[in-house]
Amino acid sequence: MDKKDFTTTILVDKTPEEVFNAINNVRGWWSEEIEGSTDKLNDEWTYHYEDVHRCKMKIVEFIPNKKVVWLVIDNHFSFTKDKSEWKDNKIIFEITEKNNKAQLQFTQVGLVPEYECYDICQNAWSTYIQKSLLDLITRGKGQPNAKGKPATDFTTIILVNQTPKEVFDAVNNVSAWWQGEIEGSTHKLNDEFTYRMEDIHYSKQKVVEMIPNEKVVWLVTDSKLNFINDKTEWTGTKISFEISEINNKAQLRFTHLGLAPNIECYDACSNGWSLLIQQSLFSLITTGKGKKVF
Repeated sequence: MDKKDFTTTILVDKTPEEVFNAINNVRGWWSEEIEGSTDKLNDEWTYHYEDVHRCKMKIVEFIPNKKVVWLVIDNHFSFTKDKSEWKDNKIIFEITEKNNKAQLQFTQVGLVPEYECYDICQNAWSTYIQKSLLDLITRGKGQPNAKGKPATDFTTIILVNQTPKEVFDAVNNVSAWWQGEIEGSTHKLNDEFTYRMEDIHYSKQKVVEMIPNEKVVWLVTDSKLNFINDKTEWTGTKISFEISEINNKAQLRFTHLGLAPNIECYDACSNGWSLLIQQSLFSLITTGKGKKVF
């Protein structure tokens, strides 16, 4: 079977012109960290997300109310061996009319499963297109990355074709995706379990909220992070998994309440959670097996 470029589609009760205008308002749905003009042929602009991803785009095709094509002229990832994986890819937005509605097909030509970033990138695009751009088109307000370093609790989102129940079950199968040693029960309200990663990290969690197929919340009742000065930074924080349905898909929003940029472990811990949620838990949900990420 041929391995295809990543693509996703949305159908909205709006005009092609409204969809076209929303696409070109890149700051309104992708990120406020955009520098340069994004709404005419030959425009060049840059995208930046912390130290994780930056890229430079050029608009190489621009047909009003029908099509927009970006060429990735430069790219850098911090989390892949080939830092420039996106370079020379084309990102295509094609608008057509279908049953008196506007259909948008998004395709990144070159983003294929052989890419190291494929799981993270296709999942991120699914969220940006199926949620943020959709909201911008239909409600007038998207959910772009905020400008500057986040001031709030760390959060990350994945979108999958599985059911909310399958996502819920995978979340609670903690030892299958959280890389380290798990002791205790993790499947019902008031369960308590410990996590240990060698002599680097220890924490104890209690399941304080559990709504089947919708939400799980852990309270960190004890912690010891040996690579920072305040080794108990996680103690008293909460770890939340919220599941919802979007366009017949299941969205999982992970939030570590209390893991914010003003604490010492933020960079290391947010990076660790990103890998665990976007790769290991995502793999467990979609393939039945978690993924070793570090």
